[in-house]
Amino acid sequence: MNHLQLKKLLNHFFLEDIGTGDLTSQSIFGEQSCEAEIVAKSEGIFAGAAIIKEGFSLLDENVQIILHKKDGDMLHKGEVIAELHGPAAALLSGERVVLNLIQRLSGIATMTREAVRCLDDEQIKICDTRKTTPGLRMLEKYAVRAGGGYNHRFGLYDGIMIKDNHIAACGSILEACKKARQAAGHMVNIEVEIETEGQLREAIAAGADVIMFDNCPPDTVRHFAKLTPAHIKTEASGGITLESLPAFKGTGVNYISLGFLTHSVKSLDISMDVTLSNESVEECRYVNS
Repeated sequence: MNHLQLKKLLNHFFLEDIGTGDLTSQSIFGEQSCEAEIVAKSEGIFAGAAIIKEGFSLLDENVQIILHKKDGDMLHKGEVIAELHGPAAALLSGERVVLNLIQRLSGIATMTREAVRCLDDEQIKICDTRKTTPGLRMLEKYAVRAGGGYNHRFGLYDGIMIKDNHIAACGSILEACKKARQAAGHMVNIEVEIETEGQLREAIAAGADVIMFDNCPPDTVRHFAKLTPAHIKTEASGGITLESLPAFKGTGVNYISLGFLTHSVKSLDISMDVTLSNESVEECRYVNS
């Protein structure tokens, strides 16, 4: 994860929530310090260690953080993910943003780990897509890796992917690949999306580096994978669900990309509980709303 980008994102998120100041925390606490724990309320895979560390440190460099879990670790209900000590106003002002992020990222990591488990094929890598939440792509793709998955391209800028509409507008797979190769040069891979055996053969002849079998059932994916030369990477995508994923085991593709890893996951239940105040426990007790 790029920490400069992370700090920029966190600054933006904190400004959205805190604005000119947290009226509640600033009016109650002053310079008071307290201790808190970030606790798992359900089982899953954790992702977001850097968010906890960078987030609270941005709000106050005096916040002390002890992490008990690292990205990719299994969480059980009641387990402490992190201990925090520092100014109460900073901890409570940052609570919601940090929790929102690590809950979502842990949900993505959990779903990714489940997809890997359901497929149960070490020869096929589970990867994500560009179907991410605007503004959160770097973080959501980071969570996929924490769950044992792999990243597809990060955006339109780091890989060429020729899809059906590109082919229709250009006239043919061969012509689209030729123009893309001339413009991008030899350092950039070209992926072509196909649906039929005729398109597959055309993509092979056009020199595609990666060929995606789009919306194809497992038997077709298996057949297409056998027809594809070994030096060309293959990918299956489109219409694959967690329930249908096991049927793709042994199909021979290199990758299966799944949009649902990032676009329709349930956030993991994680909370922050204040455990101690330097002055008095009651003064620092907080109920989140």
